[in-house]
Amino acid sequence: MKFGRELAAEMVQEWQEAYMDYKHLKKLLKDIFTFRHHNNNNNHAPSFSTRKSFRKSKIIHRVFSGLTGRPGSSPRKSSNDHEVILVGPVQKEGSVIYYQTMFLRSFEEGSEFELAFFKKLDEEFNKVLRFYETKVEQVREEANELNKQMDTLVALRIKVVENNIFVEDQFDQEIGVNNINNSSPFSSFNSKNQGRVSMDVIEEVEMSNEHKKPQMNKNGTKSFREFLNETNEGGFSLDVIQEVEISNEGGKSTFKQSPKKDLDHVKINVEPDTPVSTLRTVIMSSSKPSLSFSKDELRKAEEKLKRAFVEFHHKLRLLKSYCLMNTLAFTKIMKKYDKTTSRNASTSYLAMVDQSYLGSSDEVNSLIKRLEASFIKHFTNGNRRKGMKFLRPIDKKEKHLTSFSTGLFAGCSIALIGGICVSLHARELLDHEGRGQYMDNIFPLYSFFAYIFLHMVMYGANTYFWRRFRVNYPFIFGFKQGTELGFREILLLASGISVLTFSAVLSTLDMDMDPETQSFRTIAELVPLILVAVVLVITFCPLNIIYRSSRFFLIRSAWRCICAPLYKVAFADFFLADQLTSQIQAIRSLQFYICYYGWGDFKRRSNKCLENETYQHFYIIVAIIPFWLRFLQCIRRLVEEKNATQGLNGLKYFSTVIALVMRTMFEFRRQTFWRIMAASTSGITTIYNTYWDIVMDWGLLQKKSKNKFLRNKLLIQYKSVYYVAIVVNILLRLVWMQLVLDFNELPFLHRRAMVTVVACLEILRRGIWNFFRLENEHFNNVGNYRAFNPVALPFYYGDEKTM
Repeated sequence: MKFGRELAAEMVQEWQEAYMDYKHLKKLLKDIFTFRHHNNNNNHAPSFSTRKSFRKSKIIHRVFSGLTGRPGSSPRKSSNDHEVILVGPVQKEGSVIYYQTMFLRSFEEGSEFELAFFKKLDEEFNKVLRFYETKVEQVREEANELNKQMDTLVALRIKVVENNIFVEDQFDQEIGVNNINNSSPFSSFNSKNQGRVSMDVIEEVEMSNEHKKPQMNKNGTKSFREFLNETNEGGFSLDVIQEVEISNEGGKSTFKQSPKKDLDHVKINVEPDTPVSTLRTVIMSSSKPSLSFSKDELRKAEEKLKRAFVEFHHKLRLLKSYCLMNTLAFTKIMKKYDKTTSRNASTSYLAMVDQSYLGSSDEVNSLIKRLEASFIKHFTNGNRRKGMKFLRPIDKKEKHLTSFSTGLFAGCSIALIGGICVSLHARELLDHEGRGQYMDNIFPLYSFFAYIFLHMVMYGANTYFWRRFRVNYPFIFGFKQGTELGFREILLLASGISVLTFSAVLSTLDMDMDPETQSFRTIAELVPLILVAVVLVITFCPLNIIYRSSRFFLIRSAWRCICAPLYKVAFADFFLADQLTSQIQAIRSLQFYICYYGWGDFKRRSNKCLENETYQHFYIIVAIIPFWLRFLQCIRRLVEEKNATQGLNGLKYFSTVIALVMRTMFEFRRQTFWRIMAASTSGITTIYNTYWDIVMDWGLLQKKSKNKFLRNKLLIQYKSVYYVAIVVNILLRLVWMQLVLDFNELPFLHRRAMVTVVACLEILRRGIWNFFRLENEHFNNVGNYRAFNPVALPFYYGDEKTM
């Protein structure tokens, strides 16, 4: 693999603008080579011996010398180095230091190309250096904040233990039993694990002197700081705990803590991201309750801080990768310069890179080691393997069995479709007198699975193209690393559903037409319901099978959508709500399931659902629900973010709700008044939604864009793709008008089939919308260098600003 592709694959996509522009520098080198080739025939290419030398040293040049050298060492300098370039720091803009290269061969012909190369090289190096210094400063501040949070957590652990011991002593006095040994403050000191303190839910690291009793002072006390520090090698400081002692006075175990370092000023940092916290924020004036020193409070604080540690470790790893890839990029480009010009300028320049903050700073590595040691000690009881499993989750490996199973299920689906077509043609079922009865009763039941299957196929195609164009969709959606589904897994699930559905359809047709199976007619009518039950059981199955983490993520997101606006709205939440707005017919199919099997005569394959007034009311309500939930999410974001755009977005969904009501009323009443209302509201909503899709969600149609009618940055190099997507989105949005214009049934197509076709077109439009929506979100992240999600810390300090 060429280094340019390797750099593009390994870089943090949200920081891509902060990386060295390797491609542009290679283009400048190509200009140098072209000029030398046309104007200096003697030096248009390296000699055979030079090429042979480079070929032999290819492996050596793959590694940047500064990464493997010892601290303080400097590369050897030849007498020719200073005849090409001089590199050194130049102070600009106050105390900020920039590096500048002086090209000493400017008198030679064609030197302007090399001057342009070194000018761009200095710009790129200073850009990388400034970005790296800024990020290191940020992580340094975050490390200090985590250090403070960890100190508070340790102090809270001690306070919780103190309260528990006080309650236990009171209980022992009441029943007249005291199980505490007078010679030791804790009975756990005299147990089999003598070197460990039992703290109930608190699991601290094991002591190295496990088989030794703790030494007590003359007055029968032992400093608790000394006890904790015996297991605190490489961890965070415990400055918040001072003069904490375990004493054994009067047969009671008590703690003595310095009053100036108490926890009175510390509060729980409650963010309004759950229904309880949201209601508490609305009802109470302050959302920062004081500490209650309970075990449940301690457990929640530990969980939050644990997530913060994991996210911070991930940030440090990416920052380390940023440093390594850029230093390697500068090495590669300088080696290419030497090869192109037959000079030896790389030694001096790489020596400067080696001595700069980018090449010499080891602060990130130090922070990683300290964080790993502290996490392992405080959260995994000293188990390094378990701790590193949390901090460095293993990347998901592609399995050949997945691809094979997908192909197998797809082939079975095609065979089943062929069987259904043969059955329909051989038995002339399309002209059968029971065709209308089947389309009105059975077809809506199976069409539900067609909607789900098509949506999964579109989402699988989305994930394929997102990964191909390096859109970091796991980060955007908030998937846990290694648990996101790729396009192979999604297509496997889709093909599995298709096999089940087509098998059920074929079995229903056979049992209908075969005289020998007439006695099983009831079972045949229950096949669709059984199929729905199987899908629901698999979805909610608690066993770790069939991608449990992804199923539970979907369930949690759906629950957060249902409970809007009580939950804080994340990207995955409103993205899922948008998907539901394109699945109106699927939701109505579930409503039909309930009516058909609950109140209809499914044994005789008949129902009067559409004639029922209650069913008609719910027919409107279930169509409104997804848009109403999306409207509530916009209101929540408007209140939190104070962004007027969210208010306009909410107005869009509210107008859609009104249009849906008018359309549904016209469908039932068929009067001129309702036709006019449905046409007007649907027209306004279509224009509003189309504009919002293209301009706001996709970020296109920008006036001053260098790409006409598009935006400055595009993932796909072919602009025609975007123009076609705009036209297709507009055309598919016009499907809104199909009901108003009475395009409900064609001569060769049943009305139910027409509804299904229209619903499938909306799902196709949503699939196209998904790709460009995440593309726009990806570029928003890139523009803001947003590569991490903010993590709420457990403790809040009233007099200080938290991370």
